[in-house]
Amino acid sequence: MKITDILNESVIRTNLPGTTKEEIINAMIDIVAGQPHVIDKEKMRIAIFEREKIMSTGVGSGFAIPHGKTDAVSDIVAAFAVTAQAIDYQSLDDQPVRLVFLLVGRDNMVGPHIKLLSRISRLMNKEDFRKQLLEAKTPREIFEIFQKEEETLTEG
Repeated sequence: MKITDILNESVIRTNLPGTTKEEIINAMIDIVAGQPHVIDKEKMRIAIFEREKIMSTGVGSGFAIPHGKTDAVSDIVAAFAVTAQAIDYQSLDDQPVRLVFLLVGRDNMVGPHIKLLSRISRLMNKEDFRKQLLEAKTPREIFEIFQKEEETLTEG
């Protein structure tokens, strides 16, 4: 499964407003709430924040990947945003975050969920890729950057 299989322009935002980690995560949840695979928005919210309590999903280099597994979705849902300002996300490297990728999967879809987390992390480890995302002006541009960069990944 590719990132671009679950990501589309309708769930991508530029200049996402918010000043705290909680505001940003809630805004991301609101973005995917209208997707057909979301069964219960509030149950999904609880799963994501419960996962966040275990350890911050601010993984470093200005990137966060809030995620969770729950039966509140019928299939994997995702959203991506560039925040309007740098957010203190309690990241592992203590750096503020501007790139946020939300990923929510079903409890029984652990394999695809982990593979997608891995693919996203591999892309986000590329400094040039992150820079392009920060400079993008529209959801379409961001989607095309993901498409182009994902073609460089080998399956795995």
